[in-house]
Order: sequence, then structure tokens, then C-alpha cells
Amino acid sequence: MLDLAGRWTLSDESGAHNVAMDLPGDGITALAKAWVIPEPYWGRSEYDCRWVAERDWVARRVFRHDGSAAELVVEGLDTVAEVRLNGVLVLSAANQHRRWRVDVSSALTAGENAVEILFRSPVREAAARAARMPFPIPYQQVNGPIPHANMLRKQQCDFGWDWNIALGVFGVSGAIRLEAAGPRIGDVLVDQVHSPGQVEVRLRVHATSEEVTASLCGVWQTAPVVGGMADLALVIRDPVLWWPAGQGAQALHELVLTGGGSTAVRRIGLRDMALVSEPDAAGRSFGMRVNGRAVFAKGANWIPADALFGRITPDAVRGLLQSAVDANMNMIRIWGGGRYEPDWFYDLCDELGLMVWQDFMFACHLYPSTPEFLAEVDAEVRDVVGRISHHACIALWCGDNELIGALTWFPESRKDRDRYLVNYDRLNRAVEAALLAVLPGANWWPSSPSPGPLAFGDAWHDDSSGDMHFWSVWHEGRDFDHYRDVSPRFCSEFGFQSYPSLSAIKRFAERKDWNIASPVMESHQKNPGGNARIAETMFRTFRFPVDFPNFVYLSQVQQGLAIKTAVTHWRSLKPHCMGVLYWQLNDTWPVCSWSSLDHGGNWKLLHHMAARFYAPVTVVAVPVDGGIELRAVNDRAEAVTITVMARAAAMDGTVRKLAEAVVTVPTDAAVPVLTVAPGALRADEVLAFVWSGDAQGGDVHAPKPWKAYDLLPSGLTADIQRENDVWKLTLQVNALSPFVAVESEVPGRFSTNAVTLFPGHPATITFTPEDPSTVPVFTLRDLHSATYGG
Repeated sequence: MLDLAGRWTLSDESGAHNVAMDLPGDGITALAKAWVIPEPYWGRSEYDCRWVAERDWVARRVFRHDGSAAELVVEGLDTVAEVRLNGVLVLSAANQHRRWRVDVSSALTAGENAVEILFRSPVREAAARAARMPFPIPYQQVNGPIPHANMLRKQQCDFGWDWNIALGVFGVSGAIRLEAAGPRIGDVLVDQVHSPGQVEVRLRVHATSEEVTASLCGVWQTAPVVGGMADLALVIRDPVLWWPAGQGAQALHELVLTGGGSTAVRRIGLRDMALVSEPDAAGRSFGMRVNGRAVFAKGANWIPADALFGRITPDAVRGLLQSAVDANMNMIRIWGGGRYEPDWFYDLCDELGLMVWQDFMFACHLYPSTPEFLAEVDAEVRDVVGRISHHACIALWCGDNELIGALTWFPESRKDRDRYLVNYDRLNRAVEAALLAVLPGANWWPSSPSPGPLAFGDAWHDDSSGDMHFWSVWHEGRDFDHYRDVSPRFCSEFGFQSYPSLSAIKRFAERKDWNIASPVMESHQKNPGGNARIAETMFRTFRFPVDFPNFVYLSQVQQGLAIKTAVTHWRSLKPHCMGVLYWQLNDTWPVCSWSSLDHGGNWKLLHHMAARFYAPVTVVAVPVDGGIELRAVNDRAEAVTITVMARAAAMDGTVRKLAEAVVTVPTDAAVPVLTVAPGALRADEVLAFVWSGDAQGGDVHAPKPWKAYDLLPSGLTADIQRENDVWKLTLQVNALSPFVAVESEVPGRFSTNAVTLFPGHPATITFTPEDPSTVPVFTLRDLHSATYGG
């Protein structure tokens, strides 16, 4: 094997630019490193970089080879590209999502060889393909400042999205190498049949050898290769099972495959993963069952870790995924406008116990259904499923993101719905057929959101069936209480924006631009009207902040409160509702968005709050006609018994007892604990409640917007001590202090944040800096000082 990764040169069609480029990597990153373009994320530099995608570019390198027979392997070739070896065209490709393998033996020579990759301008290619369509195929212009992303099998958000920069990235995101011709073991398809005390692991192995031997958990078998495929079946007695995070251990076993001198290893998790979606009295259920146990899905939507794939590293991604698990998540949804992630990503999810809802890469646009396009889709789906389906983490395969809704978004499709519905159905059926041809037992869901198979209803407002995207609070400007007006079976998208943390803002804006109406801040807000919506909601919920840093803080408090309202209510509906995935976990660049993690991985306040509202055992407050009902939720594998105490809390921090109850909480349903009657709380009081026993915690519920309460100065103080590499802050207050937060000038992790403090109850928050040698400077914030000053 000859690895062709490393230093290449990159030149444009005009001959004006010739710079170094690292592959794997992207052209934008290479040009920024060479100072041909400014840092794209700084200020308004994005608009000074758009010209790059309007040109053709060539990457080139030379290498030495002995001239023997070999195959060229390229992964993540983005996107319309031609590969030439010693001037001979060996590959024409137009799909970023596929792997490419071509015999290049006839083009190789002994000695020095030259390889070139011509990257066609994605802007020009997309426009040209749109012009060739037999009828117009509209694209979502709000999400596409660069037109016609739907024409290319490319990461759709590369042309912009309502949270992403628009740069039309190109390059190679995966491996590029020469492999010697000879026997090879390729994709491994795994089907598991579970029965009491055993699992039969059925394997279909792509191979070019005469036979294949497989071994797993001490069991082995050899089978011949027929038609490029070997079929094997291994029976594992008393299997050690893989479980999602919070449900059990993530046991992984090495599957070793050998044949013709070639060896391949896959890590296999033994688990029975089922999507349960059946008609019922309410409509149609939706949820995951793992190893016979119904599992409530808690998590968020995943978008690419960086807008420039050349900047994505496994270590950074591990940090993001670990943050998801640390916030008590057990599922991520890989959204359909990004990319199928590399193999190591799914390895990480296997290790961490994160179930993966895998969208196929179609989002928010309409798409062609020409024979050529569908043939490319068929090859793409077969390739992706063959590559990643053996992973324990894969929970379900979903046809697309919001393509059913997109049928109503464009004048063309509204005017001629039949044509565009048939057009969509052809695409969706092509995806399904290719998936099931490779993996007949796959957990398939046609679209998200969707009421169910061959159902094309409004899953944004109909909460009775399937999965739901609920965007009325953000896009329609509704109050947070509106989350309680719907009872989804599984909500796979909902969200509310905040500003990125000050540490992220400093990476793209000078202090003079710290104003929500400044051109720089507006260029880092890609959702039309987003800044106004954040501010307008603030007026309804809080007293307005005293300055920009406190506006940032309060925007994150507000975001956390919005998502908490939704999650706590929908968890209280278990088992009617069996999953909540908020939009979104991460950011592709520093931007105002719906994420709970800043670009780079810093925890926004929402993420700290998620760690609490996603806790395995929790008690939630649900306003009902008869007052405020406290309900207990238990996602553990066994029942728990807890004691719940409800108190009225005044603004000075004094409390009085309202009620107490002991309850055993089963695993299969949320249960009512007690009800606080109407009138039990005085006008200046909020509801505070704690629970103890098999699980501990506490929370505060404000029946009115926080601006309606006359908060008192908190008197917030912090005693700061350093213990080895960890800083301990002991916080105390003189009055009820909601959403107390600590910020650091240096990167690191707080143990918790956005907490409510009471007088006489000190709380300790720890901070672990990324670099132990740094000395952090801390800033303390609370709701009173942020909105009253002082």
C-alpha cells in the first residue's frame, strides 16, 4: 500500500495561485493557510472567500512507484472531479459520499509518477446541472445563498444554511492511496438473530479471495466466496450485550476475517435494535427497543463538526460526542444536510453508547428523479450501508430531512403537486430499495418528520403519529408554554437560538462589533430575523439585559429555558412520547444558532441544563387545570423510590413547605407524584422542589415570566481555591438567585452551570482548564445583576 496523503500543490484555472495543500483536506483551508484568502470565520471574511468556489482547481503531487499492478482508492472526493495519473484519466466522479476504487495498473510507470485531481467549480457545475433538468427542481433559497446545492451529491450545507457559512468547499476528506492488486476483504454486512441465551450472527462478506474465515467470541467458521460474497453464521452462547448509554455497558467484540492472506477486523456490538412504530389509539407510535427493553431516546441533532472538513479531527469530535454522553444523551441524529461520517465517528458512537439515527443525505430541497441521478443515489446508498451498517450504534435509517414538507414550500410544487410528489416518491423509493437490497432487515423510516410509511401529512403540527419536527415556538414566535400544547410520539427536531459564548464571539469579532445590529454580528446570524426573535422573546420573558455580555448570557438562559420546557413536558408523557432530540448539538463555525455546544466544544448554558433535564431520574413540573402537577420520570433499567418535597420560595430566598410524597417510579411510564393547588403560591413566590432516595435532584418552576418577579440583589460571592489542576468555586448568595453562571477566560469544563442558589446553601462548581498551566479569570453572572445592574 502506498499512502498518497500528505503535501500536494493546489492551483487555480487562471494560474494566479499555486499553494501547498494537505490531503486529506480542503481547498479553503489551504488557501487560508497560504494567506490567499483571509481567515473565513473572522468578521465578514466569508464574502471575500466566495470566489474560490467559482473556479476550477487542480491538486497535484508526484510519487515513486515500482510500476506493479495497483488500485487507486479515494474516499470523500468532493465533488465533481477528474483524477489523472500520468496524464491518463482514471476516474471521473461526482459524489462526495461514495468511496472510489479503480484499477490504475495501465497508467502507472516504474519510477516517478504524477497524480492530478481536477476539482470542477461546484457553483458552475450545480448551475449547469439545474439547467439540464427536464422541469424545474427548486432549492431552499433561505438555506442556499449559493444556488442549486440539490443538483450535487455533496454536503448540502456547503452552499450555506441558516446556521452555516457558504463557501462551496472542495477537496478530499478521506483516504487517498494505492493498493497492490490481490485478494481483499471488503464490506461486512451483519445481521443478528437474538433468542434466549444466544445470538446468531449472520455475515455477508465482500471478498476477492477463494474463501473467508470469520472468528468472533471464540467461535469461528470458514465459507467459500461465491460471486464475490461469503456467507457465514456464528452462534454465540450467553452473549455479552451492547447497550446504549445509561442502560448498560458498551461491550464490543472483535470480528476477525481472513482470506487469501488478507485480514480485516470489525468491532461488533451484540444487540437487538428495533424501531417500534405501530398503529395505536392515538395514531402511530415511534420508539426504540434495545435487547427487548423500550429505551426513551434523549439527545440532539448532529451537523458536521466544522464547515471546513480539513479542520475536523477525531480528538475534537470525540470531545463533542463525550459531551453528549456527559449530558445524559443516548442518541444523536446525523442530519441529512451534512455528510455520512467517517468510520472512526461510528467507532466512537459504539464506544460511547450513542445510538445513531442516520439520515440519508437529502435535506430541505426538492431533488431530481432522472435516471442518472437515481443511479447515483442507488450506488451511494449501497456504498454507505455496506460501509457502516455493522456498527452497534446504528439505530435506524431515515430517507431524508423534511422533503415531504418541502413539497409545500415552492410555487412550482404547490402549483403541480402531483408531478413533484411522484418525483419525490421515486427518489424515496430508490433510497429504500437500495438500503433493503443491501440490508434486508434494516430499521427504515421514510422521512423526518413523517407520520409513517406512504403518509404525506403535516408532521410539523400533527403530533399523533411517527416523528415530529416542532418549530412553532421559534419560527412562529410562540411562547415557551406552547411546547406543552403538543404531545409528540417522538420529537426529532425542535430548538431555540442563542448567541455563542463570549469566548466564541472573541474569535470572530472585535469589541467594537459587540452589538446585535453590527454588520459582523449580523453576518454570524444566518437565520433571517433570528436576532430580532431572540431579543423580542427576551422582552416577553425577562427584563432586558444591561449590556452586550449580559445579553449573550441571557440569550443562553432563554435558550435553555425554552428547551427545558419542551423536554420536561414531553418526558412526562412517557410512554406516549418515547424520544426527544433537540436541534442542535454542535456548530460548524462560530455563529448564533440553536446549538448547545459552541464551535470548538465549549458548553453553552443549555448543555449544562440538558445534563439535568436529561437525567435518568427526574421530577418535572407540569401546569394543569388543577394547579401544578409534579411527575416523576425514570429511564433506568429498574424501578426507583424517591421522596419529593415541594416548597414555595420567595424572592428573598425564604421557603415554606407545601407538600411531600413518596413514590415508586416504574421504568415504563412517568407517574404523578403530587399536585400544588391553584393559589398555593403567592404572587412573589416560585415553586421549588427536591427529591431524594434512589435518585437526588431539585428544580425551580416559575409560573410567570421571570420579568414579573422583583428579584433582589443576589450578593453573589465566590471563594476560589485551586486543588491540583482543578479550580473550586464555592458560591453563596443573599437572596434567591436564578441561573447563576460562571464564565472563564480560558478554555475548560465547568462541572455545572446556570444553577439556582438559595441563601444559606453554598454550592460548589469546579472548573478544569484544558491547559493546566493557565490561570483562569472568572466572571460571575446571575439574573438580577444581568437585568438590573449592580
